[in-house]
Amino acid sequence: MELQAQEGRLIAAAGLGRVLVATAVSVERDAVARAFPDHGGVEVIAAGVGPALAAASTASALTAAALKGTPYGLVVSAGIGGGFQPEAPVGSLVVADGIVAADLGAETEDGFLPVTELGFGTVRHEPPADLVRRVAETTGARAGAVLTVSTVTGTAVRAAALRERHPTALAEAMEGFGVAEAAAAQGVPVLEIRAISNPVGPRDRAAWRIGDALAALTEGFGKLAPVLESWNRHDS
Repeated sequence: MELQAQEGRLIAAAGLGRVLVATAVSVERDAVARAFPDHGGVEVIAAGVGPALAAASTASALTAAALKGTPYGLVVSAGIGGGFQPEAPVGSLVVADGIVAADLGAETEDGFLPVTELGFGTVRHEPPADLVRRVAETTGARAGAVLTVSTVTGTAVRAAALRERHPTALAEAMEGFGVAEAAAAQGVPVLEIRAISNPVGPRDRAAWRIGDALAALTEGFGKLAPVLESWNRHDS
């Protein structure tokens, strides 16, 4: 097939193949898709809200593509999210160097225990370091941990507790870890990219800048094709 435009170049990425971008909802899907108007090597889906539905939808898309003989070479969890201040201001872009299940575990009298300390499971996936670096350099995104939560943070106390447990965290959202689990199960590398729409902490809807974050998401993905084209998954 003739390669055209940015997403067509993605097909030619060194060893990469097609790219699946999983967002939560349709407005995020549309914001990413605007960066790839010809659709060639990129499929953008609205996988649903929360880690469970995001994992199920991503796994279904990966399996369907593999059965058709057109597997994906990279999965990207993308959308808007909350940013830890002041490191990730509203309107900025964050790329995850760690995709972390922040509330998967148990509450104890001595504090929160991640599921790994209970003797099973995993709570962290690490995207390819070289790809994270190149995405950050090309888009201006800040690199740090992105937390996956099932309950969005709405108080200063919880925001502080999350930062204490995860000092490198820049953002929180609700789908990344589910997408990463689905990708890992099929041996596909994963990224997470978030545009910051609001601060993590007390809920103040008047301070949210969803439109600005969606615009930042489109702009960021518009710069990514050359990065993915030059990246070889075996480099990292």
